[in-house]
Amino acid sequence: MGLEKAEKKLKLYGFNNLTKTLSFNIYDICYAKTPEMRKEYIEYIDEQYNAERLTNILTNVANMIGANILNIAKQDYEPQGASVTMLVSEEQIELFEESGQSEKEVETPLPKNVVAHLDKSHITVHTYPESHPDDGISTFRADIDVSTCGKISPLRALNYLIESFESDIAIIDYRVRGFTRNTKGRKHFIDHKINSIQNFISKKTKELYQMIDVNVFQENIFHTKMMLKEFDLDNYLFGTVEEELLPKEKIKIKQRLKKEMSEIFYGRNIPKL
Repeated sequence: MGLEKAEKKLKLYGFNNLTKTLSFNIYDICYAKTPEMRKEYIEYIDEQYNAERLTNILTNVANMIGANILNIAKQDYEPQGASVTMLVSEEQIELFEESGQSEKEVETPLPKNVVAHLDKSHITVHTYPESHPDDGISTFRADIDVSTCGKISPLRALNYLIESFESDIAIIDYRVRGFTRNTKGRKHFIDHKINSIQNFISKKTKELYQMIDVNVFQENIFHTKMMLKEFDLDNYLFGTVEEELLPKEKIKIKQRLKKEMSEIFYGRNIPKL
């Protein structure tokens, strides 16, 4: 609601030149007991989040924020991982023939010459499945950037992205760069009210996570970390279930998982006890 109200009140001169960037590091953590299980986990994640599915997720993001998709580049990698880059714009795009004599609406995602502010309007995702060589911990990381230039806001896709990746941990940055002018020439360095990314996260989601904020208000930089509160061991096991484990084994696995999650959440290695 705050975004929409601010946009209605602010009358601009020309194009809205503010660049709004929402960046995610999203993590899924699991324990896979054997090297074979760890290999299967990587293969499972690679299939679950292949380039085709990631493209579908980003397409939904573009629709949510009201962006026009201009071009999509996607790639699956060997031995693992995938990337998708989507070029988007806010307004209807026009292209011009190289002769400069005719003008028509874009009918292809690859126009010859595009007239619009495109250099800062894009959506990207890169995935990084990996595993610890010794202690059975495997992680999946997805890096996502939604960067828009104009009135459209990446914050509208915030909850959808958190839910789409079933995140154990999410580290989120939001920044507004540049400036735009109103009709009297006065610069505006932000066009909506925000004091925390958490303002735009649903109540249902916030109840599930432990959260930390670090914000630099005068620079329009906002940072939030999220880690799931509830810890059900079965949700973190791949290829086995809790009832198949010995009591001492359960304790050791829980310690490893919680250490891994804490290190990612706080961004530092924790010494062994």
